[in-house]
Amino acid sequence: MSKRWTVTAGLILAAAWTARPPMSAGQEAGIPVGSKAPLVSVHDLDGKPVDLGQWIGKRPVFLEFWASWCTNCAALLPTVKAAARRYGSRIEFVGINVAVNQTPARARKYLETEHPPYRALYDDQGASTRAYHVPGTSYVVIIDARGTVVYTGFGGSQAFEAALRKATAG
Repeated sequence: MSKRWTVTAGLILAAAWTARPPMSAGQEAGIPVGSKAPLVSVHDLDGKPVDLGQWIGKRPVFLEFWASWCTNCAALLPTVKAAARRYGSRIEFVGINVAVNQTPARARKYLETEHPPYRALYDDQGASTRAYHVPGTSYVVIIDARGTVVYTGFGGSQAFEAALRKATAG
């Protein structure tokens, strides 16, 4: 990824984030609830492509778009860890680093110190960020086993328990 792309993506995300109206926890933003989840490929921290289609449409998926500098992500982390303890064997937990003002090394350091309960990916090309219309970090998308988005939320305090139950019920 070029430095110019990183700076441009950072400026676009920052402008979109500051221009958006305030949202309450759990309010729909980005990809609409009820739509089919996009099947995109995102890199892992070693630069290898990972196809989200290996899980989406096959089992429930919890996606969180995060960054190591995100205070909302830090605030949300205990809730995500609790959800992973409850649903870990029934839901694929995936954390997608938005790669804005991030490096793989910085993301790895965060993962080593905070131990989030998800498979970590690194969206250095912006593929998933664009496909899911991500409004900012701490954005959560929950997808049922049929590949349908059943929840989107934004912020450090989200109530997604009902969506997790719904995603694992069918």
